[in-house]
Amino acid sequence: MRTRFGYLFIFSYFLVSFFSEAKAQSFSGVNEISISDTFPVPKENKHLLFYIQRTHNKNTIVYELNYNADRTVNEKNPVKVYWVRYSDNGETAPLSYIQRNYAYGIESVITDYSKKTFKLNLVSYKKRSIYLMKSETDKLYHAYIMMNNKLVYFSKAFAKIEGGTFWVPHIKYVELTGRDSMTGKKMIEKIIP
Repeated sequence: MRTRFGYLFIFSYFLVSFFSEAKAQSFSGVNEISISDTFPVPKENKHLLFYIQRTHNKNTIVYELNYNADRTVNEKNPVKVYWVRYSDNGETAPLSYIQRNYAYGIESVITDYSKKTFKLNLVSYKKRSIYLMKSETDKLYHAYIMMNNKLVYFSKAFAKIEGGTFWVPHIKYVELTGRDSMTGKKMIEKIIP
C-alpha cells in the first residue's frame, strides 16, 4: 500500500511542482538524445494516444483511445488508462482506485458532439488541458497539447527525479514530447520546477 501512495504522491507532486511556477523551454526539431529516449516504448498501435514515465522505474502509464463495441469512441470514457509493468515482463495491469481517481486517471468533457472532440485533464492536474480529436490529415484520433503556441500531437511525458525522499522527491525537470501536426518535427518542452 505504501508503494501505491508513494506513486500517487510522486506523481501529484511532480504535476503541481512543474506546472505551478516552472520555467518552460521549448525545442522543435530536436535531435539530441534524452534520458527518456532510453526507456522502453509501449507497443505502437492505432489506439495509443500518449504515455507517462518517470526515472523512478521503467513502468509506464499508457493512455489509449477507448472504443464501444460498435467501434465508435466511448463518449463518457474516451480514454482507457493502464500500466505496462516492464519490471514484470511487460505485463499490463489496471490502475488502482487511488491511482485512477487521484493521480493518473483522466477526466473528459465532450466539446463538439458532431465531431466527437474532447477536452481531457489528468485528475491530479486540471490547469493544462489535452485535446482529443481526429486529425484532418490521417483521420485518426490524436491527443494534442499547446506547445510553443502550436497545437501539437502529444506523445509522452517524462519526469526526471533525482534524490529527495520517498514522499518528497526532487524533480529536476519534466519533458513533454510531441510532434508538430503540420511538419511532423519532434518538439520537446522541458519544464524546470
